[in-house]
Amino acid sequence: MGVVNVTPDSFSDGGVHFDADVAAAAVRRMVEEGAAIVDVGGESTRPGSDGVSADEELRRVVPVLERLGGEVPVSIDTAKAEVARRALALGAEMVNDVTALRADPALAGVCADAGAYVCLMHMRGEPRTMQDDPRYDDVASEVAAFLEERLAYAVSEGIAEERICLDPGIGFGKTLEHNLELVRRLDVLLALGRPVLIGFSRKSSLAKLVGRPTGPLSASVAAAVTAYERGAAILRVHDVREHVEALTVARAVAAGP
Repeated sequence: MGVVNVTPDSFSDGGVHFDADVAAAAVRRMVEEGAAIVDVGGESTRPGSDGVSADEELRRVVPVLERLGGEVPVSIDTAKAEVARRALALGAEMVNDVTALRADPALAGVCADAGAYVCLMHMRGEPRTMQDDPRYDDVASEVAAFLEERLAYAVSEGIAEERICLDPGIGFGKTLEHNLELVRRLDVLLALGRPVLIGFSRKSSLAKLVGRPTGPLSASVAAAVTAYERGAAILRVHDVREHVEALTVARAVAAGP
């Protein structure tokens, strides 16, 4: 899963894809480089970020989706029902909701009516405050319990279980050690029976781990391969070609002769 943020303030590519033509070209390039789907978002959810209105979010993402014309596989990164509705009508296939259908009570119905794929993510608190001293007794078990409950809710609202994937929310209300523990114990999440998405790309935890001001590509690739080897089905990344090449090698080694 490639990442294209149509925002001025996302933590990694904020401002890079703020122009609709540039964003649409980036989506197409990522698909050509091997992405199975590209996640397009119009609202930053980086730590400390403030939200934007539905109108502003639509103003950012609709022109991009219109330029793509439903010709490439796209997910919409949103927690708003109206944004999801418009995006799905314009060809998006998945709704990637960092609030796991908690922010907008109408979003589950929009997804169910459209037969959309849905990604449910765990987040402690909300973006503005989520990194204020997050604490867990057992992060893997607590995240799994939350996702199990949200999965049951989504199914009860009419979303087909086979169209749902789960995301533990790397960096969303977690310390470096919490993030590492979630990947280390990915089997706890896989036990829920749904595909797991991991988004470790360029996260500040990687920068902290290797002593760099930003999370370098090498660290992102290492985290992705490690998650893949532990069973992650979807890897959300900013640098598609490099990750596809690394995963091609990892898959070849795993497959054997």
